[in-house]
Amino acid sequence: MANIDDYNAKIETIMEIPDEKTLEPAMPVDTYLQEGENLAKWSQMDGEKLGTIGITNAMLSDLSVRAGALREAQSIWFKDRNSQLEAQRSWAEAAPQAFAMRDDLVHTFRYAYRNDPVVLARVSEIAEGNTNADMIQDLNDLSLLGKNNIAPLEAINFAPEKLDEAANASDELAEILALANGDKSLQSESKTIRDKAYTHMKELVDQIRDAGKYLFWKNEKRYKGYVSQYWAAQSHEKATETTT
Repeated sequence: MANIDDYNAKIETIMEIPDEKTLEPAMPVDTYLQEGENLAKWSQMDGEKLGTIGITNAMLSDLSVRAGALREAQSIWFKDRNSQLEAQRSWAEAAPQAFAMRDDLVHTFRYAYRNDPVVLARVSEIAEGNTNADMIQDLNDLSLLGKNNIAPLEAINFAPEKLDEAANASDELAEILALANGDKSLQSESKTIRDKAYTHMKELVDQIRDAGKYLFWKNEKRYKGYVSQYWAAQSHEKATETTT
């Protein structure tokens, strides 16, 4: 099955895992997934012997399904997280120019409408506040105000297309800021699902590894397939550091 099919097949079971029993990955997820896939193939060759101590063929087959579900859950969380990071970078680049655009319009409007106290008061009202949300709304408000009172702007040779630019910038920046701020609950949910999918896979991985180590403790050739190469390498590295 495709990863999305594995995910759909497992999502209900994954979500039933209690929060207090949910684990975060202790190694890079891509590494864990590859070790899980390797274990699935390795253990299939020992299916008959594993079956004598409770590791059924159905369990061995399910390992690949759990791996596919975790891979999809990891991709979903990665996409949610990276989309927000990209939006934050876009906002950091665009915001200074947008604030400058707002300030330029306010400056121009105060001069253009200096003899119209009603419009001038509206300009002052719009200029209040300096948050990101204020700036986005200000650009749209200034665009509308200018279009509704265009004559004084034309009298000072103001380019009217700047009003459209301000309105368009307001729309675009609102979308970028919303994504940059992110729906933290949505991102948190996708990470929780990833962690639960990892927990679901780890449960079976541990069962199969423990069984394999038990069966083949005197058979080095078979035993090695039930050992995490990642943690073996970590242990070797620590041992090397200790002796040097």
